[in-house]
Amino acid sequence: MTVRPLKRARLSVSDKSGLIEFARALHDAKVELVSTGGTSRAISEAEIPVKDVSELTGFPEMMDGRVKTLHPAVHGGLLALRDNPEHAAAMTAHGIGGIDLLVVNLYPFESTVASGADFDTCIENIDIGGPAMIRAGAKNWQHCAVVTEPEDYATVLAALPDGGLDDSARKTLAAKAYARTARYDAAISGWYAQALGETAPRSTAFAGTLRQTLRYGENPHQSAAFYVTGADSNGHIRPGVATATQLQGKELSYNNINDTDAAYEAVAEFDDPAIVIVKHANPCGVATGASLRDAYERAYNCDRVSAFGGIVACNRPLDGETAAKIAEIFTEVVIAPDADAAAREVFAAKKNLRLLTVGGLPDPTTPARTPKFVSGGFLLQDRDGGRISAADLTVATTRQPTEDELRDLMFAWRVAKHVKSNAIVYARDSATVGIGAGQMSRVDSTRIAARKAEDMAEAMGLAEPLTRGSVVASDAFFPFADGVVTAAEAGATALIQPGGSMRDDDVIAAANDLGLAMVFTGMRHFRH
Repeated sequence: MTVRPLKRARLSVSDKSGLIEFARALHDAKVELVSTGGTSRAISEAEIPVKDVSELTGFPEMMDGRVKTLHPAVHGGLLALRDNPEHAAAMTAHGIGGIDLLVVNLYPFESTVASGADFDTCIENIDIGGPAMIRAGAKNWQHCAVVTEPEDYATVLAALPDGGLDDSARKTLAAKAYARTARYDAAISGWYAQALGETAPRSTAFAGTLRQTLRYGENPHQSAAFYVTGADSNGHIRPGVATATQLQGKELSYNNINDTDAAYEAVAEFDDPAIVIVKHANPCGVATGASLRDAYERAYNCDRVSAFGGIVACNRPLDGETAAKIAEIFTEVVIAPDADAAAREVFAAKKNLRLLTVGGLPDPTTPARTPKFVSGGFLLQDRDGGRISAADLTVATTRQPTEDELRDLMFAWRVAKHVKSNAIVYARDSATVGIGAGQMSRVDSTRIAARKAEDMAEAMGLAEPLTRGSVVASDAFFPFADGVVTAAEAGATALIQPGGSMRDDDVIAAANDLGLAMVFTGMRHFRH
Protein backbone atom coordinates (compact mmCIF):
# COMPACT_ATOMS: atom_id res chain seq x y z
CA MET A 1 0.00 0.00 0.00
CA THR A 2 1.29 3.44 -0.94
CA VAL A 3 2.86 5.56 1.79
CA ARG A 4 3.25 9.22 0.91
CA PRO A 5 5.54 11.50 2.94
CA LEU A 6 4.35 14.58 4.78
CA LYS A 7 6.36 17.63 3.73
CA ARG A 8 4.02 20.53 4.45
CA ALA A 9 1.18 20.88 6.94
CA ARG A 10 -1.53 23.53 7.13
CA LEU A 11 -2.85 24.01 10.68
CA SER A 12 -5.88 26.02 11.84
CA VAL A 13 -7.59 24.91 15.04
CA SER A 14 -10.02 26.41 17.53
CA ASP A 15 -9.41 23.53 19.95
CA LYS A 16 -5.74 23.90 20.82
CA SER A 17 -5.46 20.88 23.10
CA GLY A 18 -2.33 18.93 22.16
CA LEU A 19 -1.46 21.45 19.44
CA ILE A 20 2.00 22.46 20.64
CA GLU A 21 3.22 18.89 21.18
CA PHE A 22 1.85 17.91 17.78
CA ALA A 23 3.38 20.90 16.00
CA ARG A 24 6.76 20.31 17.62
CA ALA A 25 6.75 16.65 16.59
CA LEU A 26 5.89 17.63 13.01
CA HIS A 27 8.68 20.21 12.96
CA ASP A 28 11.17 17.67 14.33
CA ALA A 29 10.11 15.37 11.47
CA LYS A 30 11.05 18.12 8.96
CA VAL A 31 7.43 18.99 8.13
CA GLU A 32 6.98 22.65 7.17
CA LEU A 33 4.20 24.31 9.18
CA VAL A 34 1.81 26.88 7.70
CA SER A 35 -0.82 28.54 9.85
CA THR A 36 -2.98 31.59 10.54
CA GLY A 37 -4.38 33.68 13.38
CA GLY A 38 -4.46 32.28 16.89
CA THR A 39 -3.03 28.94 15.82
CA SER A 40 -0.01 30.60 14.28
CA ARG A 41 0.51 32.76 17.37
CA ALA A 42 0.33 29.75 19.71
CA ILE A 43 2.90 27.84 17.66
CA SER A 44 5.22 30.86 17.38
CA GLU A 45 5.02 31.56 21.11
CA ALA A 46 6.20 27.99 21.66
CA GLU A 47 9.26 28.92 19.55
CA ILE A 48 8.35 26.50 16.78
CA PRO A 49 8.97 27.80 13.24
CA VAL A 50 5.72 28.46 11.39
CA LYS A 51 4.93 30.27 8.13
CA ASP A 52 1.88 32.51 7.87
CA VAL A 53 -0.61 31.62 5.16
CA SER A 54 -0.35 35.15 3.80
CA GLU A 55 3.13 34.21 2.57
CA LEU A 56 1.44 31.62 0.33
CA THR A 57 -1.45 33.77 -0.86
CA GLY A 58 0.15 37.20 -1.02
CA PHE A 59 -2.92 38.56 0.78
CA PRO A 60 -3.29 39.42 4.45
CA GLU A 61 -6.22 38.28 6.58
CA MET A 62 -9.08 40.70 6.04
CA MET A 63 -12.68 41.41 6.97
CA ASP A 64 -12.17 40.43 10.61
CA GLY A 65 -10.62 37.12 9.55
CA ARG A 66 -13.53 36.13 7.34
CA VAL A 67 -11.22 35.99 4.34
CA LYS A 68 -7.82 34.35 4.68
CA THR A 69 -7.76 30.83 3.16
CA LEU A 70 -10.19 31.03 0.23
CA HIS A 71 -7.40 31.32 -2.31
CA PRO A 72 -5.94 29.17 -5.16
CA ALA A 73 -2.59 28.99 -3.39
CA VAL A 74 -4.32 27.15 -0.53
CA HIS A 75 -6.95 25.15 -2.36
CA GLY A 76 -4.61 24.35 -5.23
CA GLY A 77 -2.20 22.91 -2.68
CA LEU A 78 -5.00 20.84 -1.18
CA LEU A 79 -6.61 19.61 -4.40
CA ALA A 80 -3.67 19.05 -6.74
CA LEU A 81 -3.09 15.49 -7.90
CA ARG A 82 0.71 15.38 -7.68
CA ASP A 83 1.02 12.50 -10.15
CA ASN A 84 -1.12 14.26 -12.77
CA PRO A 85 1.17 16.09 -15.26
CA GLU A 86 -1.39 18.81 -15.96
CA HIS A 87 -1.88 19.49 -12.23
CA ALA A 88 1.88 19.46 -11.64
CA ALA A 89 2.39 21.95 -14.45
CA ALA A 90 -0.26 24.27 -13.03
CA MET A 91 1.37 24.12 -9.62
CA THR A 92 4.72 25.06 -11.14
CA ALA A 93 3.28 27.83 -13.32
CA HIS A 94 1.45 29.48 -10.44
CA GLY A 95 3.90 28.81 -7.65
CA ILE A 96 1.53 26.55 -5.71
CA GLY A 97 3.09 24.29 -3.13
CA GLY A 98 1.39 21.04 -2.15
CA ILE A 99 -0.23 20.66 1.25
CA ASP A 100 0.26 17.11 2.45
CA LEU A 101 -1.42 17.40 5.86
CA LEU A 102 -4.42 19.57 6.78
CA VAL A 103 -5.21 19.99 10.46
CA VAL A 104 -8.45 21.88 11.03
CA ASN A 105 -11.12 21.90 13.67
CA LEU A 106 -13.92 24.31 13.07
CA TYR A 107 -15.12 27.46 14.74
CA PRO A 108 -17.03 26.36 17.85
CA PHE A 109 -20.53 26.93 16.45
CA GLU A 110 -22.19 24.16 18.47
CA SER A 111 -20.76 25.30 21.81
CA THR A 112 -21.57 28.93 20.97
CA VAL A 113 -25.22 27.98 20.47
CA ALA A 114 -25.11 25.86 23.65
CA SER A 115 -23.89 28.88 25.60
CA GLY A 116 -27.11 30.74 24.74
CA ALA A 117 -25.35 33.32 22.57
CA ASP A 118 -27.43 35.73 20.51
CA PHE A 119 -28.16 35.33 16.81
CA ASP A 120 -25.33 37.55 15.53
CA THR A 121 -22.71 35.88 17.74
CA CYS A 122 -23.78 32.47 16.49
CA ILE A 123 -23.51 33.69 12.90
CA GLU A 124 -19.95 34.90 13.49
CA ASN A 125 -19.05 31.43 14.74
CA ILE A 126 -20.00 29.76 11.47
CA ASP A 127 -16.75 28.64 9.88
CA ILE A 128 -16.46 29.13 6.11
CA GLY A 129 -12.84 28.51 5.17
CA GLY A 130 -12.49 25.52 7.49
CA PRO A 131 -15.21 23.32 5.93
CA ALA A 132 -14.04 24.33 2.43
CA MET A 133 -10.49 23.24 3.19
CA ILE A 134 -11.60 20.03 4.93
CA ARG A 135 -13.75 18.98 2.00
CA ALA A 136 -11.03 19.84 -0.50
CA GLY A 137 -8.33 17.94 1.36
CA ALA A 138 -10.57 14.93 2.01
CA LYS A 139 -11.51 14.74 -1.68
CA ASN A 140 -7.81 14.54 -2.48
CA TRP A 141 -7.16 11.94 0.25
CA GLN A 142 -4.40 10.25 -1.75
CA HIS A 143 -2.21 13.34 -1.48
CA CYS A 144 -3.62 15.26 1.50
CA ALA A 145 -4.32 13.68 4.88
CA VAL A 146 -7.01 15.55 6.86
CA VAL A 147 -7.20 15.67 10.64
CA THR A 148 -10.28 17.25 12.23
CA GLU A 149 -9.98 16.08 15.86
CA PRO A 150 -7.03 16.26 18.30
CA GLU A 151 -7.59 12.57 19.08
CA ASP A 152 -6.18 11.75 15.63
CA TYR A 153 -2.86 13.50 16.19
CA ALA A 154 -1.53 10.21 17.54
CA THR A 155 -2.36 8.45 14.25
CA VAL A 156 -0.24 10.94 12.31
CA LEU A 157 2.66 10.91 14.75
CA ALA A 158 2.74 7.10 14.81
CA ALA A 159 3.11 7.08 11.02
CA LEU A 160 5.98 9.58 10.84
CA PRO A 161 8.79 7.07 11.46
CA ASP A 162 7.46 5.01 8.52
CA GLY A 163 7.64 8.01 6.21
CA GLY A 164 3.98 8.98 6.21
CA LEU A 165 0.38 7.76 6.25
CA ASP A 166 -0.74 4.81 4.16
CA ASP A 167 -3.90 4.75 2.03
CA SER A 168 -6.00 3.01 4.66
CA ALA A 169 -5.27 5.66 7.28
CA ARG A 170 -5.88 8.46 4.78
CA LYS A 171 -9.28 7.04 3.77
CA THR A 172 -10.29 6.67 7.40
CA LEU A 173 -9.33 10.28 8.12
CA ALA A 174 -11.20 11.47 5.00
CA ALA A 175 -14.36 9.66 6.08
CA LYS A 176 -14.15 11.28 9.52
CA ALA A 177 -13.59 14.65 7.86
CA TYR A 178 -16.78 14.46 5.79
CA ALA A 179 -18.73 13.23 8.81
CA ARG A 180 -17.49 16.26 10.72
CA THR A 181 -18.56 18.78 8.07
CA ALA A 182 -21.92 17.01 7.72
CA ARG A 183 -22.47 17.22 11.48
CA TYR A 184 -21.45 20.88 11.45
CA ASP A 185 -23.80 21.78 8.61
CA ALA A 186 -26.64 19.84 10.25
CA ALA A 187 -26.17 21.86 13.43
CA ILE A 188 -26.21 25.14 11.52
CA SER A 189 -29.24 24.30 9.36
CA GLY A 190 -31.20 23.03 12.35
CA TRP A 191 -30.41 26.14 14.37
CA TYR A 192 -31.35 28.39 11.47
CA ALA A 193 -34.66 26.59 10.88
CA GLN A 194 -35.59 26.91 14.53
CA ALA A 195 -34.54 30.56 14.64
CA LEU A 196 -36.87 31.18 11.69
CA GLY A 197 -39.69 29.23 13.33
CA GLU A 198 -39.84 26.66 10.53
CA THR A 199 -41.71 23.56 11.67
CA ALA A 200 -41.32 21.72 8.36
CA PRO A 201 -38.33 23.08 6.41
CA ARG A 202 -37.93 21.93 2.82
CA SER A 203 -34.80 20.00 3.75
CA THR A 204 -33.54 18.93 7.15
CA ALA A 205 -30.56 17.09 8.59
CA PHE A 206 -29.39 15.87 11.94
CA ALA A 207 -26.22 14.18 13.11
CA GLY A 208 -24.57 12.69 16.15
CA THR A 209 -21.23 11.78 17.62
CA LEU A 210 -20.41 8.19 18.51
CA ARG A 211 -20.50 7.65 22.24
CA GLN A 212 -20.48 3.88 22.39
CA THR A 213 -20.30 0.89 20.07
CA LEU A 214 -22.83 -1.55 21.48
CA ARG A 215 -22.47 -5.31 21.75
CA TYR A 216 -25.58 -5.70 19.61
CA GLY A 217 -28.97 -4.11 18.97
CA GLU A 218 -32.40 -5.24 20.10
CA ASN A 219 -31.32 -8.79 19.23
CA PRO A 220 -27.88 -10.43 19.04
CA HIS A 221 -27.90 -10.61 15.24
CA GLN A 222 -28.30 -6.80 14.95
CA SER A 223 -25.32 -4.46 15.17
CA ALA A 224 -25.83 -1.13 16.97
CA ALA A 225 -24.15 2.00 18.27
CA PHE A 226 -25.09 4.89 20.57
CA TYR A 227 -24.71 8.45 19.26
CA VAL A 228 -25.21 11.71 21.13
CA THR A 229 -26.51 14.88 19.53
CA GLY A 230 -25.33 17.49 22.04
CA ALA A 231 -27.15 20.82 22.29
CA ASP A 232 -30.36 21.42 20.41
CA SER A 233 -30.97 24.45 18.21
CA ASN A 234 -31.77 26.54 21.28
CA GLY A 235 -28.48 25.62 22.91
CA HIS A 236 -30.20 23.28 25.37
CA ILE A 237 -28.55 20.00 26.31
CA ARG A 238 -31.31 17.70 27.54
CA PRO A 239 -30.35 15.81 30.71
CA GLY A 240 -30.81 12.08 30.40
CA VAL A 241 -29.15 8.82 29.54
CA ALA A 242 -27.04 10.50 26.82
CA THR A 243 -25.49 12.91 29.36
CA ALA A 244 -25.35 10.49 32.31
CA THR A 245 -22.23 9.34 34.11
CA GLN A 246 -22.11 5.60 34.69
CA LEU A 247 -20.75 5.04 38.17
CA GLN A 248 -20.69 1.25 38.10
CA GLY A 249 -21.89 -1.88 36.36
CA LYS A 250 -21.30 -3.57 33.05
CA GLU A 251 -21.71 -1.85 29.69
CA LEU A 252 -25.17 -0.63 28.76
CA SER A 253 -26.95 -2.50 26.01
CA TYR A 254 -29.18 -1.11 23.26
CA ASN A 255 -32.30 -2.14 25.20
CA ASN A 256 -30.88 -0.76 28.45
CA ILE A 257 -30.37 2.65 26.86
CA ASN A 258 -33.81 2.68 25.24
CA ASP A 259 -35.60 1.62 28.44
CA THR A 260 -33.57 3.92 30.68
CA ASP A 261 -34.45 6.88 28.48
CA ALA A 262 -38.14 5.96 28.70
CA ALA A 263 -37.96 5.67 32.48
CA TYR A 264 -36.13 8.94 33.06
CA GLU A 265 -38.40 10.93 30.76
CA ALA A 266 -41.42 9.54 32.61
CA VAL A 267 -40.15 10.20 36.13
CA ALA A 268 -39.42 13.83 35.23
CA GLU A 269 -43.18 14.41 34.92
CA PHE A 270 -43.64 14.49 38.70
CA ASP A 271 -42.86 17.14 41.29
CA ASP A 272 -43.13 14.96 44.42
CA PRO A 273 -40.56 12.20 45.08
CA ALA A 274 -41.27 9.68 42.34
CA ILE A 275 -40.16 6.30 41.04
CA VAL A 276 -40.79 4.83 37.60
CA ILE A 277 -40.02 1.18 36.91
CA VAL A 278 -39.82 0.32 33.21
CA LYS A 279 -39.75 -3.03 31.44
CA HIS A 280 -39.45 -3.22 27.65
CA ALA A 281 -39.99 0.53 27.22
CA ASN A 282 -43.28 0.53 29.19
CA PRO A 283 -43.80 1.63 32.79
CA CYS A 284 -44.79 -1.36 34.91
CA GLY A 285 -44.98 0.65 38.12
CA VAL A 286 -45.13 4.37 38.88
CA ALA A 287 -45.70 6.13 42.17
CA THR A 288 -45.04 9.28 44.11
CA GLY A 289 -44.58 9.26 47.86
CA ALA A 290 -43.39 11.05 50.96
CA SER A 291 -39.89 9.69 50.20
CA LEU A 292 -38.15 7.84 47.41
CA ARG A 293 -38.33 4.60 49.37
CA ASP A 294 -42.05 5.03 49.87
CA ALA A 295 -42.51 5.77 46.17
CA TYR A 296 -40.41 2.73 45.19
CA GLU A 297 -42.37 0.30 47.37
CA ARG A 298 -45.66 1.56 45.98
CA ALA A 299 -44.43 1.44 42.38
CA TYR A 300 -43.03 -2.07 42.91
CA ASN A 301 -46.36 -3.31 44.26
CA CYS A 302 -48.09 -2.48 40.98
CA ASP A 303 -46.34 -5.37 39.18
CA ARG A 304 -43.69 -7.23 41.13
CA VAL A 305 -43.22 -9.80 38.39
CA SER A 306 -42.40 -7.31 35.63
CA ALA A 307 -40.23 -5.21 37.96
CA PHE A 308 -37.70 -8.06 38.12
CA GLY A 309 -34.87 -7.18 35.74
CA GLY A 310 -36.35 -3.73 35.10
CA ILE A 311 -35.08 -0.16 34.97
CA VAL A 312 -35.62 2.16 37.94
CA ALA A 313 -35.69 5.93 37.52
CA CYS A 314 -35.76 8.42 40.41
CA ASN A 315 -36.51 12.14 40.30
CA ARG A 316 -34.51 12.81 43.46
CA PRO A 317 -30.92 11.99 44.45
CA LEU A 318 -30.86 8.33 45.44
CA ASP A 319 -30.37 7.61 49.15
CA GLY A 320 -29.05 4.50 50.85
CA GLU A 321 -32.40 3.38 52.25
CA THR A 322 -34.05 3.43 48.83
CA ALA A 323 -31.02 1.76 47.25
CA ALA A 324 -31.20 -1.06 49.78
CA LYS A 325 -34.85 -1.65 48.90
CA ILE A 326 -34.13 -1.63 45.16
CA ALA A 327 -31.25 -4.05 45.69
CA GLU A 328 -33.59 -6.70 47.11
CA ILE A 329 -34.43 -7.82 43.55
CA PHE A 330 -32.43 -8.03 40.35
CA THR A 331 -32.45 -4.62 38.63
CA GLU A 332 -30.69 -3.84 35.37
CA VAL A 333 -30.22 -0.06 35.64
CA VAL A 334 -30.90 2.69 38.18
CA ILE A 335 -30.83 6.29 36.97
CA ALA A 336 -31.15 9.35 39.19
CA PRO A 337 -30.02 12.98 39.36
CA ASP A 338 -27.39 11.86 41.88
CA ALA A 339 -26.67 9.15 44.44
CA ASP A 340 -25.32 9.67 47.95
CA ALA A 341 -22.40 7.75 49.43
CA ALA A 342 -24.69 5.28 51.20
CA ALA A 343 -26.53 4.45 47.98
CA ARG A 344 -23.27 3.95 46.10
CA GLU A 345 -22.01 1.65 48.84
CA VAL A 346 -25.17 -0.48 48.67
CA PHE A 347 -24.92 -0.88 44.92
CA ALA A 348 -21.17 -1.55 45.00
CA ALA A 349 -22.06 -5.09 46.09
CA LYS A 350 -24.19 -5.49 42.94
CA LYS A 351 -21.43 -5.69 40.35
CA ASN A 352 -23.70 -6.02 37.32
CA LEU A 353 -26.16 -3.28 38.28
CA ARG A 354 -25.59 -0.12 36.27
CA LEU A 355 -25.88 3.08 38.29
CA LEU A 356 -26.23 6.29 36.27
CA THR A 357 -26.27 9.84 37.59
CA VAL A 358 -27.37 12.74 35.43
CA GLY A 359 -27.09 15.88 37.54
CA GLY A 360 -30.54 17.14 36.57
CA LEU A 361 -33.93 16.24 35.15
CA PRO A 362 -35.28 16.83 31.64
CA ASP A 363 -38.05 19.39 31.34
CA PRO A 364 -41.08 17.54 29.92
CA THR A 365 -42.32 20.74 28.28
CA THR A 366 -39.11 21.73 26.46
CA PRO A 367 -39.81 21.78 22.71
CA ALA A 368 -37.78 19.46 20.51
CA ARG A 369 -38.13 17.40 17.36
CA THR A 370 -37.97 13.61 17.32
CA PRO A 371 -37.43 11.43 14.23
CA LYS A 372 -38.80 7.99 13.42
CA PHE A 373 -37.35 6.14 10.45
CA VAL A 374 -39.53 4.36 7.92
CA SER A 375 -38.59 2.65 4.66
CA GLY A 376 -37.18 5.29 2.35
CA GLY A 377 -37.50 8.20 4.74
CA PHE A 378 -38.32 9.37 8.22
CA LEU A 379 -41.06 11.11 10.13
CA LEU A 380 -40.26 14.18 12.20
CA GLN A 381 -42.53 15.53 14.91
CA ASP A 382 -42.50 17.63 18.06
CA ARG A 383 -41.79 15.74 21.26
CA ASP A 384 -45.03 15.21 23.18
CA GLY A 385 -44.68 18.03 25.69
CA GLY A 386 -48.43 18.41 26.10
CA ARG A 387 -49.68 19.03 29.60
CA ILE A 388 -53.02 19.86 31.15
CA SER A 389 -54.14 21.21 34.50
CA ALA A 390 -57.33 20.50 36.39
CA ALA A 391 -58.71 23.75 35.01
CA ASP A 392 -58.44 22.32 31.47
CA LEU A 393 -60.73 19.38 32.21
CA THR A 394 -64.35 19.13 31.14
CA VAL A 395 -66.58 17.02 33.36
CA ALA A 396 -68.67 14.92 30.96
CA THR A 397 -70.78 13.01 33.49
CA THR A 398 -73.47 13.92 35.96
CA ARG A 399 -71.22 13.08 38.88
CA GLN A 400 -68.27 15.35 39.52
CA PRO A 401 -64.98 13.71 40.54
CA THR A 402 -64.03 14.04 44.20
CA GLU A 403 -60.87 15.89 45.20
CA ASP A 404 -59.03 12.58 45.74
CA GLU A 405 -60.26 11.23 42.41
CA LEU A 406 -59.18 14.38 40.64
CA ARG A 407 -55.67 14.12 42.10
CA ASP A 408 -55.39 10.50 40.97
CA LEU A 409 -56.85 11.28 37.56
CA MET A 410 -54.16 13.88 36.95
CA PHE A 411 -51.48 11.44 38.14
CA ALA A 412 -52.76 8.62 35.92
CA TRP A 413 -52.94 10.93 32.93
CA ARG A 414 -49.26 11.82 33.25
CA VAL A 415 -48.36 8.14 33.42
CA ALA A 416 -50.53 7.25 30.40
CA LYS A 417 -48.50 9.67 28.28
CA HIS A 418 -45.51 7.31 28.66
CA VAL A 419 -47.31 3.99 28.09
CA LYS A 420 -47.44 2.46 24.61
CA SER A 421 -50.82 2.77 22.90
CA ASN A 422 -53.45 1.57 23.45
CA ALA A 423 -52.66 2.70 26.99
CA ILE A 424 -54.79 2.14 30.07
CA VAL A 425 -53.60 3.11 33.55
CA TYR A 426 -55.39 2.33 36.82
CA ALA A 427 -54.15 4.45 39.73
CA ARG A 428 -54.98 4.94 43.39
CA ASP A 429 -53.38 7.24 45.96
CA SER A 430 -50.82 8.52 43.39
CA ALA A 431 -49.58 5.06 42.49
CA THR A 432 -50.31 2.83 39.53
CA VAL A 433 -52.17 -0.37 40.41
CA GLY A 434 -52.64 -1.75 36.90
CA ILE A 435 -51.19 -0.90 33.48
CA GLY A 436 -52.29 -2.19 30.09
CA ALA A 437 -50.04 -1.35 27.15
CA GLY A 438 -49.61 -1.85 23.45
CA GLN A 439 -52.80 -3.72 22.64
CA MET A 440 -54.68 -3.48 19.36
CA SER A 441 -57.96 -3.07 21.27
CA ARG A 442 -58.47 -0.54 24.05
CA VAL A 443 -60.84 -2.82 25.93
CA ASP A 444 -58.13 -5.53 25.88
CA SER A 445 -55.70 -3.09 27.54
CA THR A 446 -58.40 -2.33 30.13
CA ARG A 447 -58.91 -6.04 30.84
CA ILE A 448 -55.19 -6.87 30.94
CA ALA A 449 -54.47 -4.07 33.41
CA ALA A 450 -57.33 -5.24 35.65
CA ARG A 451 -56.22 -8.87 35.44
CA LYS A 452 -52.65 -7.97 36.40
CA ALA A 453 -54.03 -6.11 39.41
CA GLU A 454 -55.97 -9.23 40.41
CA ASP A 455 -52.81 -11.34 40.10
CA MET A 456 -50.86 -8.91 42.27
CA ALA A 457 -53.58 -8.90 44.92
CA GLU A 458 -53.48 -12.68 45.04
CA ALA A 459 -49.67 -12.70 45.31
CA MET A 460 -49.81 -10.13 48.12
CA GLY A 461 -52.58 -11.97 49.98
CA LEU A 462 -55.06 -9.13 49.58
CA ALA A 463 -58.79 -9.72 49.71
CA GLU A 464 -59.43 -7.64 46.63
CA PRO A 465 -57.35 -5.99 43.89
CA LEU A 466 -56.05 -2.47 44.33
CA THR A 467 -58.19 -1.38 41.40
CA ARG A 468 -61.11 -1.18 43.84
CA GLY A 469 -61.57 2.54 44.35
CA SER A 470 -59.06 3.42 41.62
CA VAL A 471 -59.31 5.79 38.69
CA VAL A 472 -58.54 5.02 35.04
CA ALA A 473 -56.66 7.02 32.42
CA SER A 474 -56.95 6.27 28.70
CA ASP A 475 -54.44 7.85 26.32
CA ALA A 476 -57.12 8.19 23.61
CA PHE A 477 -60.89 8.18 23.58
CA PHE A 478 -62.98 5.10 24.39
CA PRO A 479 -64.50 4.16 21.01
CA PHE A 480 -67.15 2.05 22.72
CA ALA A 481 -68.72 1.80 26.15
CA ASP A 482 -67.19 -1.66 26.76
CA GLY A 483 -63.94 -0.21 28.10
CA VAL A 484 -65.84 1.90 30.62
CA VAL A 485 -67.88 -1.10 31.72
CA THR A 486 -64.72 -3.21 32.14
CA ALA A 487 -63.08 -0.49 34.23
CA ALA A 488 -66.15 -0.26 36.44
CA GLU A 489 -66.17 -4.04 36.90
CA ALA A 490 -62.55 -3.77 38.10
CA GLY A 491 -63.69 -1.29 40.74
CA ALA A 492 -62.74 2.03 39.13
CA THR A 493 -64.81 5.04 40.15
CA ALA A 494 -63.60 7.74 37.77
CA LEU A 495 -62.08 8.02 34.29
CA ILE A 496 -59.99 10.52 32.36
CA GLN A 497 -59.83 10.43 28.57
CA PRO A 498 -59.49 12.86 25.65
CA GLY A 499 -63.07 12.56 24.40
CA GLY A 500 -63.94 13.19 20.79
CA SER A 501 -65.36 9.82 19.77
CA MET A 502 -68.42 9.57 17.52
CA ARG A 503 -69.89 7.51 20.36
CA ASP A 504 -69.05 9.89 23.21
CA ASP A 505 -72.74 10.07 24.10
CA ASP A 506 -72.90 6.28 24.50
CA VAL A 507 -69.73 6.26 26.61
CA ILE A 508 -71.00 9.11 28.81
CA ALA A 509 -74.36 7.37 29.24
CA ALA A 510 -72.62 4.16 30.34
CA ALA A 511 -70.52 6.08 32.87
CA ASN A 512 -73.63 7.80 34.22
CA ASP A 513 -75.50 4.48 34.51
CA LEU A 514 -72.56 3.05 36.48
CA GLY A 515 -72.25 6.10 38.74
CA LEU A 516 -68.77 6.97 37.49
CA ALA A 517 -67.22 10.39 37.15
CA MET A 518 -65.57 11.01 33.80
CA VAL A 519 -63.55 13.99 32.57
CA PHE A 520 -62.38 14.92 29.10
CA THR A 521 -58.93 16.42 28.46
CA GLY A 522 -59.30 17.40 24.80
CA MET A 523 -55.71 16.14 24.37
CA ARG A 524 -54.51 12.75 23.16
CA HIS A 525 -51.27 10.98 24.11
CA PHE A 526 -50.67 8.25 21.53
CA ARG A 527 -47.23 6.69 21.93
CA HIS A 528 -46.22 4.15 19.29
